[in-house]
Amino acid sequence: MSIQNALNDAALSVNRKLDELIQPVSDAEGRVYDAMRYATMVGGKRIRPYLLINSAAIFNVHAEYALRAAAAIEMLHCYSLVHDDLPAMDNSDLRRGQPTAHKKFDEATAILAGDGLLTMAFEVLAHPDTHPDGVVRAELCLALAISGGAAGMVGGQMIDLASENKDLDIGAITRLQRLKTGAIIAFSCEAGAILGHASKEQRHALVGYAHDLGLAFQIVDDLLDAEGDAAETGKPTGADAAAGKATFVSILGLDRARQQARMLGDQANAHLDIFGHKADPLRWMTEFVISRKS
Repeated sequence: MSIQNALNDAALSVNRKLDELIQPVSDAEGRVYDAMRYATMVGGKRIRPYLLINSAAIFNVHAEYALRAAAAIEMLHCYSLVHDDLPAMDNSDLRRGQPTAHKKFDEATAILAGDGLLTMAFEVLAHPDTHPDGVVRAELCLALAISGGAAGMVGGQMIDLASENKDLDIGAITRLQRLKTGAIIAFSCEAGAILGHASKEQRHALVGYAHDLGLAFQIVDDLLDAEGDAAETGKPTGADAAAGKATFVSILGLDRARQQARMLGDQANAHLDIFGHKADPLRWMTEFVISRKS
């Protein structure tokens, strides 16, 4: 199976699950549900759910458990995009080729929709349908709280905002992106190991893979922002330079950034050796991340 077919299959499955979990509501609060559905259901490659589903498959995790956890991580990811696009942060009008949530609705509704998605992610993980073992559910909630909070994604976003028009060295930009982008990607792989009662060595290997993949992902994101086409990427380009943000491209240059992304992809795949062919779908993702155009 090609990576595109595998991604499409995962996306269709998680889209059905998201549609099931975020039901429309006709009462007075229905507008926030509409905004939550809009933020999650309009486009998206579903890379994080793909990573979770295929990490879990290594350990033969029940498909429904993996799918619910995958929907939860996509809820949290989409909440972060809704808030990231707000005027107080990146002030973006376009996401996934469509108007951002605050443009489609309004700022207050977008904020509440993000809040709703964040909290629903934990509701889904904590539900007995996600796994019969309460310890597993608690561990999933703890891991997501750490990776999505101030010690992870939120902390990275704060550093990113505070770093505008400041000079950052390669160490600082790497730390920023490990938190902002890499922490959630790492959870996506670690969650599969948690669901599958993996050994410490296996869990460490998946986290190592995810950290290298996450950095490669961000470097390619920086390359697309620097030289991509907004019609192809589905969001405005040139935003980092306009905001005076330090990126891997601004520090390394285009050619060295491409080389670094490839090197990180090779390192990521090396972590998967202990899983043999069971990890092939994760290897496909590495190549997809390195060569993507959007």
